[in-house]
Amino acid sequence: MTEDVRPPGHRVSRLVEVMETLRRECPWDSSQTHESLAKYLIQESYETLETIEEGDHALLREELGDVLLQVVFHAAIGAERPEGDPARFTVDDVADAIIDKMTRRHPHVFGAVEVSGTDEVWSNWEAIKAAERAEKAKANGGSGEVSVLDGVPFAQPAVLLADELRKRAVRNGFPADLVGDDGAAGGELFAAVAAEGDQGRDPEMDLRAAARRFDARVRAAEDAARADGREPRGLGAEEWRAYWSKTDG
Repeated sequence: MTEDVRPPGHRVSRLVEVMETLRRECPWDSSQTHESLAKYLIQESYETLETIEEGDHALLREELGDVLLQVVFHAAIGAERPEGDPARFTVDDVADAIIDKMTRRHPHVFGAVEVSGTDEVWSNWEAIKAAERAEKAKANGGSGEVSVLDGVPFAQPAVLLADELRKRAVRNGFPADLVGDDGAAGGELFAAVAAEGDQGRDPEMDLRAAARRFDARVRAAEDAARADGREPRGLGAEEWRAYWSKTDG
């Protein structure tokens, strides 16, 4: 058996070629835009997350391929813009951008900076990001004065958003004890997310895990009711409690 000596990533070039063909010859693919594809990027990301949560690593390859397709698809659309258009970019531009970012933000790996551990890596990361945001603000005609919370996307799910705001603020010197319930609607939820994060846990993944446990337990209670010849939708509150008490939890 001949050993495959081709470098990792060589098949991505073939994917780019396939995408270019689809843009030319498939009516659906050729009609797509960045805006029309946006929902698929979210959908494919969540399907990948579900695969990871279920521990189905054999399927993970396929789901990651769907995510990669979205990146290549957007790059193909960007590459079709005319030369000189500031909105034009290719898949190589996408790769260059992330290569530059990762190299710049890891001076302890690609430079001469020495770090004592993960905490210092995070500290350097935040300082580098702050400098990047300030530079970008100046380039756009601003003063260069930016908030430590700049760049946190509010479009993400609420638990992720709350946790990221907390982490970003605290990593930049904001007192952790000031992160809590402000007394208004949602304040208790925000405080709960912060408390979970303070324990070194991941609030988003923990809440998803709790939701899965609840889902499994409700289904188990339903199965127990059906085993007794009862239709779950016809159960009263006390009957639900009786079947609930027989499930693991």
